[in-house]
Amino acid sequence: MTDLAPAGPADPDLFWIDTPEHRRWLRAQADAMFDFFKGVLGPEPGFRSLDYDGNPLTDAIQPLHSTTRLVHSFALGKLLGREDCDAIIDRGMDALWSGHRDTRHGGYVWGIKDQAMADPRKLAYGHVFVLLAGSSARMVGHPDADRLIADVSEVLDRHFWEETPGRLCDEYNRDWTPFSDYRGMNANMHGAEGLMAAYEATGRQIYLDRAGRIFEFFLFNRAPAHGWRIPEHYKSDWSVDLEFTGDAMFRPAGTTPGHSFEMGRLLLQYWDLTGRQDDRVPQTARKLIDTAFEDAWDAEKGGLYYTLNHDGSPRITDRYWWPVTEAIGAYAALLKLERNPQDEARYRQLWQFAASHFIDAARGGWYPEVDAQGKPDATQFKGKPDIYHALQACLFPLSPELSHIAPSLQDLPPA
Repeated sequence: MTDLAPAGPADPDLFWIDTPEHRRWLRAQADAMFDFFKGVLGPEPGFRSLDYDGNPLTDAIQPLHSTTRLVHSFALGKLLGREDCDAIIDRGMDALWSGHRDTRHGGYVWGIKDQAMADPRKLAYGHVFVLLAGSSARMVGHPDADRLIADVSEVLDRHFWEETPGRLCDEYNRDWTPFSDYRGMNANMHGAEGLMAAYEATGRQIYLDRAGRIFEFFLFNRAPAHGWRIPEHYKSDWSVDLEFTGDAMFRPAGTTPGHSFEMGRLLLQYWDLTGRQDDRVPQTARKLIDTAFEDAWDAEKGGLYYTLNHDGSPRITDRYWWPVTEAIGAYAALLKLERNPQDEARYRQLWQFAASHFIDAARGGWYPEVDAQGKPDATQFKGKPDIYHALQACLFPLSPELSHIAPSLQDLPPA
């Protein structure tokens, strides 16, 4: 374990989220990630994927969620006071408008390479991240943010938002002909994230109202009926599809505890934005978060299982970085509500595992997966594919807020 890992205070009874030592460590980790991921810039348009050493993976397609998350993440960096973020924000905004945007059929294609279309699918999952990117870019005053928000909002209205159920459908071909009748929780979860970011950036109530409808269905309707584990997969009539097998990586069968952590934190953000009026919310968020941790924490080896069966037993026991980052964010949110010793213990436990298994202290960035021995592995992911999850795990605890976290970064003391 690196000696930086989680930089606990001299007094073990203090909560790490409050201590200067831990907060300096979080900021240093965020800065190391920004420094590493600056390598996504190359001479060609768009972004490059990076290997463990930060060298480009030249054969990689640039997916929409990667482009958007880089814009969002480096906008957070600019709000944090870093002076080297504009180049990546500008490059990403250009890639969205001039590469991913389909000037013939409208919408945003899933994959590009050298600004040319490489994967023409139109996915709700990708479009809601375009909304997130545009919203974050607006918070830092980017001149193209308003047109991006307006364009993607119109596409979401026309093709993805289903007004009667109050949720997003999932996927189309390039010409907007459907290629499946699948409905899923994941696109809606990130939809709520993007909608709340758009509300925070623009003040338009429709965004917040739609996020609330998503939460009402998945967290107050479905989750309680399924042992506080959120069903991931649905049929076209929004009935739960318990037999769905899908894709073992991106749409795995069963439930995904990492999403329960995300949903719990996002629900608390929504509650804060709406004036903390719904008394159901704090306990609902806790049930989601604690159930996920108790089901998924590997008591023998540490880390969190990727998926569970519907009864909460382990299904895919592989351990990836992003569920750990989302659990950190979720327990940080709970600690903002109440300095609870059990939440503190789990927050420390998660950071200790991350520091000893996922964080690359020498080069920056996080390894995306570990093998059965806890060593970096490349079974599902090439290189270091993502700054977004791990960066937010560092920044969310630094902000005292449950909502408006992005602008609150401007008020943090300098590193």
